[in-house]
Amino acid sequence: MTPPLPSSGSPPDYFSNCTHCGFCLAVCPTYKLTGDENNSPRGRLRLWSEEAAGRLPQDEWTDFYTAECVGCLACETACPATVPYGEIFEHIRQEHVATKRFNPKVPLRLAAAAVTCPMLFNLALLPVRLLRNAGLNLHRFLFPGRPAILKSTSAYADELMHRHRPTGPRVAFLTGCLMEAAFREINFATVRVLVENNVQVIIPESQGCCGAFQEHTGLDGVDTLREQNRRAFGPLDVDAIVSNSSGCGYALGKSLPPDKPVRDVLAFLGELNPVRRQRGSHDATRVYVDLPCHLVHGQKAPGIPKNVLDATGYSWEFAPNAKDCCGSGGVYNIQKPENARAILAAKAAFLNEAEGSPSVLATSNHVCMMQWHSAGPTHLVSRPYEVKHIIQLLDPGADFCISSK
Repeated sequence: MTPPLPSSGSPPDYFSNCTHCGFCLAVCPTYKLTGDENNSPRGRLRLWSEEAAGRLPQDEWTDFYTAECVGCLACETACPATVPYGEIFEHIRQEHVATKRFNPKVPLRLAAAAVTCPMLFNLALLPVRLLRNAGLNLHRFLFPGRPAILKSTSAYADELMHRHRPTGPRVAFLTGCLMEAAFREINFATVRVLVENNVQVIIPESQGCCGAFQEHTGLDGVDTLREQNRRAFGPLDVDAIVSNSSGCGYALGKSLPPDKPVRDVLAFLGELNPVRRQRGSHDATRVYVDLPCHLVHGQKAPGIPKNVLDATGYSWEFAPNAKDCCGSGGVYNIQKPENARAILAAKAAFLNEAEGSPSVLATSNHVCMMQWHSAGPTHLVSRPYEVKHIIQLLDPGADFCISSK
């Protein structure tokens, strides 16, 4: 359960946990960008606690520095006092939106409303699927792909389950809202990889948005979405609940009880010793792996299993500063595009000299993929490179779909 909203009077106990050691400064992307103490986790905590205690009136600078936070949660990993910064920040952001201290952009408000109805959201993004399927990626965030236009991931999973009849572990798969509506080729690849590894895949029809969009924007509705997913996933008799998006998996994990943990699909596959792809000896592809913030800092995962990365069959290495934020921050790259671009510039510079033909930036969160892809159209990277989800590098592809016909 998340703590209550701060109230006026004495500051809540979780503010006082901060020992002001400064370990968070070294990992905070906005502090590294600006060198401003107020633009750091301990600076924000001090502002929030002073307001909660009534020693500081509501101030535009508090509003400004709150909005500047990416929400990457790297400070939680670095914090020796285990301050629950993410929970505090989520509540503060909700309070600022509710009291009109911060107003999310209109398109984000519309999108937040749309994701509460998956059918409406899928319909609204039909043009995106059509354009991507035709190879027309007209926005800096739209990386290349060929999503199914009408067939859902649920229908596709049923088709492969009937055709291949896997007998191994049984998992419930969170398909996600943006992933399903715009990038469902990644969901299809996930189903293929799981089934190839003898995993039974079920997709609860009643699942909804994980609530991450509302968390990122501070808008109402997250409790309703969490309850919907508790009803969808809670009663299921499965070996695991899996997600192929670290941000969605982290958000869904907040909805479910401890006996229903949400697993990152790559971590789950790592325990199965996944089928290895065979590449030609002359394949010059080089894969650079970046670790999403909500995987390593949100879900507290140690990373992506080495046997999974080896199973891609490609030569790979971790990207420089792989655990640092890329600047996507859910919707941060929309709300604060200049900051997000500056954060990405430092991360992406290595791609201008990266080896490999092609060079592939691989990660495990579609929002991070969008941010990384934008480095090309915005001229942060001048050399060709590709952005892939790691599950796509494990994908047996279309041949697997017809192999048992």
